Amino acid sequence: MQKKLRVAAYAICVRDGQLLLARSPAPGGGFEWVLPGGGMEHGEDPYDTVVREVEEETGYLVEPTGLLGLDSAHRVFPARFGRDVDHHGVRLVYEARITGGDLRYEANGSTDMAAWHPLDDVPDLTRVSMVDKGLALWRERQAAGRIQGAGR
Repeated sequence: MQKKLRVAAYAICVRDGQLLLARSPAPGGGFEWVLPGGGMEHGEDPYDTVVREVEEETGYLVEPTGLLGLDSAHRVFPARFGRDVDHHGVRLVYEARITGGDLRYEANGSTDMAAWHPLDDVPDLTRVSMVDKGLALWRERQAAGRIQGAGR
């Protein structure tokens, strides 16, 4: 079985009661909202990853102001070309503030749109679970850097 480790860094950017999200194509069609961020390049520091990814996906320059925590997910994906993939994702979540740039959409990337959403409206959005996990880390500020009660 093929083993794959993916380390990624994401940002929680809240301003005036709104959360910055990016829109990504969903498996099977449609779209879902995601936290701006993405995979680390080999040799890249996660802090630099989140700065780079937020700019790529939203146009904004950010300053990470704190590491909120991380999420670790492990699962096996069904065989593709006869070989299952044992995937382990480690996702670091930073709180970040906008320091410059202008909102724009990513061209030829993994997202096609970025927008601010009122925090109260987020539960009604079609979104990936990482949005809720990131918001839980932002709200709860757990000393251990993980979501309370999350089974591992």
